[in-house]
Amino acid sequence: MAILPILEAPDPRLRTISTPVDTIDDDLQRLIDDMFETMYDAPGIGLAAIQVGVPKRVLVIDLQEPESDAEDAKPVRKPMVFINPQILRGSEELSIYQEGCLSVPDQYAEVERPAVVRASWMDRDGRIHEEQLEGLLATCLQHEMDHLEGVLFIDHLSRLKRDMLLKKLNKARRAA
Repeated sequence: MAILPILEAPDPRLRTISTPVDTIDDDLQRLIDDMFETMYDAPGIGLAAIQVGVPKRVLVIDLQEPESDAEDAKPVRKPMVFINPQILRGSEELSIYQEGCLSVPDQYAEVERPAVVRASWMDRDGRIHEEQLEGLLATCLQHEMDHLEGVLFIDHLSRLKRDMLLKKLNKARRAA
């Protein structure tokens, strides 16, 4: 496995619309493994293939939620692979999450999305799933699926908020 470089805004490749996966082969399995290693190293809870420069409809998610409510509880890894994911429908009820992105490092903003989605996808073994997802998993899936369409979370913000966030990002890069 390898840690891959993560593309950062304003890299134009992040605006690429990803193509569907036709075959689940060894190369795809290796990409999935590398994506998990890259995501955990970053650290993050989701990563789309385009974020590592591969324009395929593949994303990985692991919310790494704590095993209990105790403050010192260790996060439990539950890696999920989504190949050719689709949102079949979203709820009218919306939720707001403070979102961040590995491609827009250290910048966060509130984004409003459907609170519940019905989604379908293939896992890494080619099994098809269709489930209703809610909470952070629904938000994370929608965020990562946006990447597959060349959309960043900052595109959901007002122009003023987006410009302010990008200025902060550029200032942080210059200071580094």
